[in-house]
Amino acid sequence: MQMQKNWIVKDSVEDEKIQSLVTDLSIDEVLAKLLVQRGISSFEEAKNWFRPSLDNLHNPYLMKDMDKANERLIRAIKNEEKILIYGDYDVDGTTAVSLFYLFLQKYSKKLDYYIPDRYKEGYGVSKMGIDFAIDHSFTLLITLDCGIKANTNVAYAQANGVDVIVCDHHNQGDVLPNAYAVLNPKRHDCTYPFKDLSGCGVGFKLLQAFCQNQDISLDELYAFLDIVAVSIASDIVKIVGENRIMVYYGIKQIIEKPSLGIDAIKRIAQIEGNSLSVSDIVFKIGPRINAAGRIGSGRLAVELLTCQDSSIVMEIVKEVNDNNEFRKDLDKSMTVEALAMIANEPNQELKTTNVVFSPEWHKGVVGIVASRITEVYYRPTIVLTEANGKVSGSARSVDGFDLYSALEKCADLLENFGGHMYAAGLTMKKELFEIFKNRFEEVVSSSIKPEMLIPKIKIDSTLKINSITPKFYRILKQFEPFGPGNMTPVFVTTGIVGNQTIRAIGNDGSHLKMMVKSTDSSVTFDAIGFGFGNNVETLKQSTFDLCYTVEENEFRGDIKLQLRIRDVRLS
Repeated sequence: MQMQKNWIVKDSVEDEKIQSLVTDLSIDEVLAKLLVQRGISSFEEAKNWFRPSLDNLHNPYLMKDMDKANERLIRAIKNEEKILIYGDYDVDGTTAVSLFYLFLQKYSKKLDYYIPDRYKEGYGVSKMGIDFAIDHSFTLLITLDCGIKANTNVAYAQANGVDVIVCDHHNQGDVLPNAYAVLNPKRHDCTYPFKDLSGCGVGFKLLQAFCQNQDISLDELYAFLDIVAVSIASDIVKIVGENRIMVYYGIKQIIEKPSLGIDAIKRIAQIEGNSLSVSDIVFKIGPRINAAGRIGSGRLAVELLTCQDSSIVMEIVKEVNDNNEFRKDLDKSMTVEALAMIANEPNQELKTTNVVFSPEWHKGVVGIVASRITEVYYRPTIVLTEANGKVSGSARSVDGFDLYSALEKCADLLENFGGHMYAAGLTMKKELFEIFKNRFEEVVSSSIKPEMLIPKIKIDSTLKINSITPKFYRILKQFEPFGPGNMTPVFVTTGIVGNQTIRAIGNDGSHLKMMVKSTDSSVTFDAIGFGFGNNVETLKQSTFDLCYTVEENEFRGDIKLQLRIRDVRLS
C-alpha cells in the first residue's frame, strides 16, 4: 500500500443552514454542506458565489494610504516625471510590473521597469536598484510585491529625491518604511476588508483607484485580468473574496482573449480548449514565467508579458520555455542526488528532518527540490548550496509544524533567515553546516508531534456513489475556480468493491484503474489512481474505502464522469 495517511473529515456544520440551502437552491445535501463549509449560508451569498461579479470588488480607497499613493501617481504623470516600476523576480513580482507597465504606458511616456538580479541583488528592494533610479533621474519609484521591510533602502531613495510608493502584501516589520505611501492590506493600521491580495493584486487596486479618479473606464484595466489571475494562482494566496472574482474573470480572459505574452505561453505549453483550471496556471503557465528569474533574468518574463509584437513574442517565449526545460532537468537531477544522500545517511529512518547540501547545486531550484523531498520523506526539509562563499538555500515544512520558529532556535548559527511557518530561506557560514544540521534535528525532534510526520488528507464529506449525478457534477463545477481556501472537494465512500475490474496500467504498472460500486448500490464509476498500482492484488481480496475527487474524463470525444483516487484503505 501507499505511505500511510491520516484521513481527516472536516468538522460537521450547522444542519439548519444546510437544510435551508437545500430548500432555497434545490440542491443535494452534500453540495449544501460544501457551501456552508465555505461560509455561505443564504440564497444571496450563494448567488454571489456561483455568479462572481466585478461590481463586488472593494472600493480601493478603503486601503490605507491609497489617496496619497494615487495623488502622487497622478502628479507624476501630469508633470511628466520619470516613473520606475520595481518588482520582484518571481511570478507575482513580474506579473505585477507587467500589469502596471502595460496599463500606464498609455498615460505616461516616461515609464521604465526594474527587476533585481536574483543572484547579485537578492530578494526585494536593493541599493543597486535605488542607485539605478537616482542615476537615471527617476523621481517616483513604485515597488510591487516587495518593499514592506526595505526601510533602509526606501529611506535612501527618499533622501535622494526619489519618492517611493510601496505596494506589497507580505507581513510588515516592527516599523513601516518611511515611504511617500505604503499600500499593504496587512498593515497593522489598515482596515481594508480583504487581506489576501497578491502583490500584483495590490498594484491592481492602485490602478483601480487611478481609473476611478481619472474617469477612465474600468474595462481598460479589466482587460489585464489574465495577468492578475496568473499572479494570484502562482503565488498560492487564497482564492476567496476578491481573489476568486479576479481569477474567475482572469481565466475567462486567458481562454477567450489573452494578452500576447500569455497567449504565447499557452501555445508553447499546448494549453487548448475552453476549460482552464488554477492547476493549469500553477503547473504550466507560472513555472515558465518563474524560470526566467530562476535561470536567467526576471526581466525576460516582463519582456514576454509586455511584448506587443507577435513575431518577437514567439522568440522570447521560446527562450523562456528553454529556461523552464533547463530548470526541470536541474530539478530532476538535484532531487535524485538529494534523495540518494538521505537514503545513505545512517539511521535516517529515525530522523525527523532532512538537511542536504551540495556546492554544485543551482540556487534557483533549491526551493523546488525541498518541496519534492518533502513529498517523499514527509519531514521538515532544508536543501542548501554554495553561493558567494556561504551556504544558503530553502526550507519547507509539513502541515502543522512551525518551521520559522525552529529556525529561530538556530539563529546564532545563521547569517540571516526569513520566511514563515511553512517556507523559509537561510544563509550560514560553510564551517557551521554540520553543527546547524545537528541542531536543527535536535530542535525539530524535541518539538514536532508524531502525527505531524504523517501526511493528511482533508475530506470534505462522505458521499454515496449513487449521489454522483450529472446535475451534482454540474453544480460542483460552479464551485470553481478551486485553490487555497476553496480546494477541490474531496469525498470518501466506504464499502467499495472493484473485484476483477481492478488492474494496473501504465508502462511500468504503477497506476491503478478499476470500475467501482458500493455494496449498497448498483451504480458504477470508473476510478483511476496514479501511483497506486501496487495495491491491485490487495484490493481484489476485500471491500475498501475510497477517498477521491470527481472529474470529467474525455476519451475519443466521449465525456463521462470518473473518480480520481486520492487514497484507498481496506474497510
